[in-house]
Amino acid sequence: MTKKERVLLVTEALNREYGTEVVTYLHYEEPWQLLFATILSAQCTDDRVNMVTRDLYKKYTSVEDFAEAELPELEKDIYSTGFYKNKAKNIKACAAALLERHGGEVPSSIEELTALPGVGRKTANVVRGNIFHEPSIVVDTHVKRVSRLLGLTKETDPEKVEFDLMKILPKDQWILYNIQIIAVGRTWCISGRPKCADCILRECCKSAK
Repeated sequence: MTKKERVLLVTEALNREYGTEVVTYLHYEEPWQLLFATILSAQCTDDRVNMVTRDLYKKYTSVEDFAEAELPELEKDIYSTGFYKNKAKNIKACAAALLERHGGEVPSSIEELTALPGVGRKTANVVRGNIFHEPSIVVDTHVKRVSRLLGLTKETDPEKVEFDLMKILPKDQWILYNIQIIAVGRTWCISGRPKCADCILRECCKSAK
């Protein structure tokens, strides 16, 4: 099976199982809320982030509120997401940069987004794909691990994985792939205890046993 044939089978199986509607697991109403929630999601579950932001966005209702927040208080507010000192510092600095450089609005280009404090390519691509509907591939731990098992990349660096996937996945599948592969990683391709026999991708996975 060629890589092109494998990609076709993978995307067809994913679309059959999960459909083609773009959804995000992080709750938000404003673009900046998704940006900050994605920063909080590093090394943290989406469910935990949603629990924290439910109250956080009632307390801090604007970009200005975050820019003016007292760091010790913000750290306390996001403590349960882990790495709270670094995340609080980045969110406060990111909010200040949004106000200073972009009038408080979230920019759409990858270059402008990754120039913001605490924003890497993963966070930038989440925002681009969900807010601006720009074709974007988000590489988190599930996408990196499952893509390697499927035989779609041999890379371990997230940015290199992203560019490998960009070469072989159809553009209209880019943001969907992340959403769908996260579901596969949580349901069947569980790290250390995969359920290969039941997995929807077993027929096109190089690692299925």
